[in-house]
Amino acid sequence: MKIRQLLLLAFESLKTNRLRTLLTVLGIVVGIFSIIVVMTIVTMLQNTIENGFQFLSKNTFEIRKWPAIHTGGDGSLDKYRNRKDITLADYYRFEDLMSDAKIVGAMQGSGGKIIKFRNEETNPNTYCVGVTQGVYSTLNLEIEDGREFRNNEIEYSANVCVLGHLIVEKLFYNTDPVGKIVKMDGKPLRVIGIIKKRPEIFGQSQDNYIVIPITTYQSYYGKRTSSVDITVMANSKDDYFSTIESAIGHMRKIRKVNPGEENDFDIFSNESVMGQVNDITGGIKIGALVVSIIALLAAGVGIMNIMLVTVTERTKEIGIRKAVGAKKINILSQFLFEAVFLCLLGGLIGIALGIIVGNFVGGMLSAQTAIPYDWVLIGMFLCVTVGIIFGTYPAYKAANLDPIEALRYE
Repeated sequence: MKIRQLLLLAFESLKTNRLRTLLTVLGIVVGIFSIIVVMTIVTMLQNTIENGFQFLSKNTFEIRKWPAIHTGGDGSLDKYRNRKDITLADYYRFEDLMSDAKIVGAMQGSGGKIIKFRNEETNPNTYCVGVTQGVYSTLNLEIEDGREFRNNEIEYSANVCVLGHLIVEKLFYNTDPVGKIVKMDGKPLRVIGIIKKRPEIFGQSQDNYIVIPITTYQSYYGKRTSSVDITVMANSKDDYFSTIESAIGHMRKIRKVNPGEENDFDIFSNESVMGQVNDITGGIKIGALVVSIIALLAAGVGIMNIMLVTVTERTKEIGIRKAVGAKKINILSQFLFEAVFLCLLGGLIGIALGIIVGNFVGGMLSAQTAIPYDWVLIGMFLCVTVGIIFGTYPAYKAANLDPIEALRYE
């Protein structure tokens, strides 16, 4: 029997018992919806984090005192708090040793700053970061207007700055900020450049910062206000991991970490952040999959019961079809196809609802719109599997009915 004929027969059969079909399909809808809505939200969050947290340039990693993401309790922070700060002197020693890297940079910063220009000022949440020249490349800070710091400006602690886009929008409106004087904590800084706007993450701007030479930062706030972070760019993708190993060796030597002891610093990269995010969301995905499978199994039992009832109701029809020459495989295929069709119908509704609701919820979190294509395919596969598993016995029972007994059935 052709697929088109099977489809028409299945559709007519289900159309005849609309209420029963609706109630049967509902279990599949709930099972598929539960997994697709969760996976849609998780995919949206992952995409938003991945696009927003491309903090470092390609083939770049960062050496820092604190881990980028910390999931332990408050007590576990003591381990990191007790580490020695990375100093600017450590950075200069590291830069001399790290001859196999393409670019090395250092940065040090703190938040809660207010930037003023004439009668305008920012909120007291601006981040100030002092940098060396290499950070422009390692952090992918693209200059939109103006220029970067020069080496002599870093060497002599010049009172110059480069502004993030949010500060420009807040203070200057339609005025060109390059060449203007802004104040931070009462200290005048000449604006020499504007950094290209970064993508928002969860609706929050990533451009609320001011960049100054690292030596200027230390002259303003002292050398011990925070630990220095070191950024390293490898020469190529092929050299990336060997560069990390080399950097770890040099840092252990500089910080006098004994052989066998754990590193007293962390390595951070875009990939490490996404790996930690995936570890967190992995448990959520497994939980959603388990719940969905349980719901689908319950729905499958319902489908089997409905199909058995359908076989009983259509016993005489089966007998007539056998009497005019229908083979067992034709009867088996018809009823099995009906079970699979029921599951696919419920699956498609569940997928559509899951994507719509998932994007609505994710949109409330200002996450980027997404469709979890891989999980849509997994959902369809689960629907077909449930249909085959729970539709096989009713189909087998229908195919093996005695035609004479079936014709006598009232």
